[in-house]
Amino acid sequence: MGEPVTVSEVASSREGYLRFETNRSFTGMGHERYVKGEPIYQDRPADQIARTLFETGKVDEVHVYAQTVTVKLSGSDSDGIREALEELYTYYRPGVEVPTPESFGADS
Repeated sequence: MGEPVTVSEVASSREGYLRFETNRSFTGMGHERYVKGEPIYQDRPADQIARTLFETGKVDEVHVYAQTVTVKLSGSDSDGIREALEELYTYYRPGVEVPTPESFGADS
């Protein structure tokens, strides 16, 4: 559950870069660029994407434009990057109890 994100990995014409096309728009018409080691101050969807991808240890730069995420790889290994994007908005996994209205104190 959550918002499944469908991701297609697309080769880039630039060596060392990968592009990921998704079924969600993360920035509208704006561009967001992030560089490893620089602080990310906000908590918008593009900011969350950048944090998640930097945590893989395989990415040096992230560029997000609408539904396209372009990354500069730290090396040649891209294993797990697509999966990190796909799972970003999946909140309920096997073994995780789904909240009920009662758990939030809502009236039935």
